[in-house]
Amino acid sequence: MDSNVNPLAVILVYFDSKGDRLLYRYPYQTLGQEVATEEQRKYRKRNPFAVVQTDDLLQTTATATNSTSSGQLQGFADEVLSALFAVKPQLCNQKFELKLNDVRFVSHPTLIPHKEQRPSNASKQQMLINIVFALHAQASYSIVKCYHELSKRLGLALKFEEQRSGYLTEQTGQMARTHDEQSQEQKPLEQTFELIAERCSLAQALKSIFHDLCTTGLLSTSLNHNLTLCFCLPAKAHQLHKKGSMVDPETIARCLRALKPYHGMLLLVDFAELLDCVPPTGARMLWQLVDAYNPLISLQSMASNADLSIEHVYKLVSHLVYWAKATIIYPLCETNVYVIAPDAPLHTKSHLVEKFSARFAGMSLFEVISDFSLPTSIGHLTTPLQQPARQGILAQMVLWMLQHHLLMQLHTYVQFMPNDDDDEFADSASCTAQRHSDADELDDQIEDNLHGGSVFSVSSQPLPVPSIGLTIGQRRTISENHSSLASASDNIVVQASSSHKSNFSMTASLSTDNCDSLDSMEDEQKLKELLLVFTDADRAAIRRIPASLNVDDLSLLVKLYQMGYFKSEHHLEEIMYFENLRRSQLLQLLDKFRDVLIIYETEDPAIASMYNNK
Repeated sequence: MDSNVNPLAVILVYFDSKGDRLLYRYPYQTLGQEVATEEQRKYRKRNPFAVVQTDDLLQTTATATNSTSSGQLQGFADEVLSALFAVKPQLCNQKFELKLNDVRFVSHPTLIPHKEQRPSNASKQQMLINIVFALHAQASYSIVKCYHELSKRLGLALKFEEQRSGYLTEQTGQMARTHDEQSQEQKPLEQTFELIAERCSLAQALKSIFHDLCTTGLLSTSLNHNLTLCFCLPAKAHQLHKKGSMVDPETIARCLRALKPYHGMLLLVDFAELLDCVPPTGARMLWQLVDAYNPLISLQSMASNADLSIEHVYKLVSHLVYWAKATIIYPLCETNVYVIAPDAPLHTKSHLVEKFSARFAGMSLFEVISDFSLPTSIGHLTTPLQQPARQGILAQMVLWMLQHHLLMQLHTYVQFMPNDDDDEFADSASCTAQRHSDADELDDQIEDNLHGGSVFSVSSQPLPVPSIGLTIGQRRTISENHSSLASASDNIVVQASSSHKSNFSMTASLSTDNCDSLDSMEDEQKLKELLLVFTDADRAAIRRIPASLNVDDLSLLVKLYQMGYFKSEHHLEEIMYFENLRRSQLLQLLDKFRDVLIIYETEDPAIASMYNNK
């Protein structure tokens, strides 16, 4: 898999009015040339007057010796490659792809006018530059697309430098002169390429690009000491953090399209390794984001702290994720539920075991991660009696395990699924028919108000983010205080609902004992209006639930139902953010209507898609 990502060679072909020439290639081992020479000797022995057919030689040599032996390009003479890639002008400035045997060549040939020429002669005095990457034929479409993009960027960069200072004319001229000098002295071609790499900065840049592609997949190359070319090969770069994974640009794009303000960011590298992924012009904005970086807060909060728009933060975070410098998470908090990733490299000889011990002295990776053998929240692993330092260490260990893809977060999703019990439905229907005899006699005005959404005109504001300065223990204490208050009020609601034996709402029964009061009649009208959004069977199932007699509870249920939150497509954190709800409010609602709402825990598919590709 990894070999299909690495290039076999990079080739520089030049063509102008004087003809075509392969000026440089790397690696420049002459094994391919030696094979070709040996084949030519065989032909000479058969018939000293026979003309060697280049096409036959190409096919015979490649088939016999395998063009990609030992991960290097073999069996292709430079004259053949030069003739193949010095394409006609009609094929320039677009993708060029050619498959020969088990090798795929991809490039973006570019026409570049000479700097000294006049505009009137531009059509006659152009030179073609073609930077070709030789790949394994089995390379995926995404990998081929990335190499084509790199060839295109190199061509544009050289075009810019040629128009600015005549850089390309100077470099190609120096390469050609070196070839001529070495040819007269009958020096080996390998020695010629080595000398070119010493003399020409363009050859040095191509050599450096090849090595970077084979090692990290991350490029930050300077051309002519003026223009910095930054490029990332995701399929290679993301393997630095998780070996064996195949993350293509399309997968990353799907993840980033699902980015929301409530998401967070987790850096995978040190701050010092961030600048090589952006040109110098973009460094200032990146450092603004880095200064506000905190895995405990959302992207929206980071944007506010960095004085950047959320759109700019999205672009910066997307860039860091593409370059394998960061990953998307939900901000770390005590309610987050984690479990061991199914493909976590936790064998006894894993390099992560020693790496974890070096990072957290006296701690065992297996002992710590065993707490997450079953889905567990951070809050379950902490107690109020623990020192804040201990809680902080636990948070750091969780972040470390997330950085190395040992843990995955589980989110709670909700599915609306009412009970279809016929007997229970019949009993409930008879009671409901008696208590709601006028359900089918609602006037047109109520229906108009319902469809107009007047009942559900609730504004949604983002949830406030807790202060970063608070420790995890302090935030937990605050959360528990809120939870205890909510729990106490919930007991009152349940008591009132269970003791309520009429068809009036809880609010009406608490405010007055008069069943014909105006408030109770208004509440009854609201309940009927709210229930109209459900089908008859679903309406009957909901009526069996005591909480359905509470206008506030039923209003919230209907609102979330109509917004599509109960289709297993939105997790609780997303609902909380967009509907400005506290977790305690949402959990109480799910508990009250648990007969028609089913919850389950799973990964966020947008984030998980990046780490489940092999």
